[in-house]
Amino acid sequence: MLHALPAGLDLQTAALAEPAAVAWHGVQRAGDVRGLRVVVIGAGPIGQLVAAVAQRAGASSVTVTDLQQQPRDIAEARGIRSIDARSESEISELHADVVIESSGTVPGLSAAVSAAARGGTVVMLGLQRGGEVPAPMATAITRELTLRGSFRFGAEFDEVIAALADGSLDVRGIISHVLPVDDALDAFARAADPASSCKVLIDFGREA
Repeated sequence: MLHALPAGLDLQTAALAEPAAVAWHGVQRAGDVRGLRVVVIGAGPIGQLVAAVAQRAGASSVTVTDLQQQPRDIAEARGIRSIDARSESEISELHADVVIESSGTVPGLSAAVSAAARGGTVVMLGLQRGGEVPAPMATAITRELTLRGSFRFGAEFDEVIAALADGSLDVRGIISHVLPVDDALDAFARAADPASSCKVLIDFGREA
């Protein structure tokens, strides 16, 4: 379960390896995305990493949607188009080849189906609530969409670490806060507010 870190990979960036592996696995579940239009529903830490992985994998365009302005700004700083998740008309006009749902919400799942082009693929990465979840299945059927689940990660960890180390996986801006362990409660409170934070880290080697 241990993975060696290459020399020169700082620990803050290395701390993104686990969520980045989740994102990497989700993109791989979609198949080869080179030259394809990719949309990511939800631009929290996982969604940001999904967009970064899709960029690295050669998608022709990557678009994220989110309710909050800050995550959209973080994505746009890396050259990723963003759309307000409330703009249903814009989302329905995306006609994406691949849509990766990373919000784990019922509206997000509906938006993912809406954003997909005919014959497209929807990867359900965000974990939905337990029990029955409503979804626009008639649209998925008539558009002949492929729906795929994605859960955690497989054997991607070493690839992810290498991509973080060589800089080919662009994670700029995804770490929004690094707080000392004495401020752990504040760190969790910040992480719970998607309007003002992205990935929040706790530094166990630094006191407040």
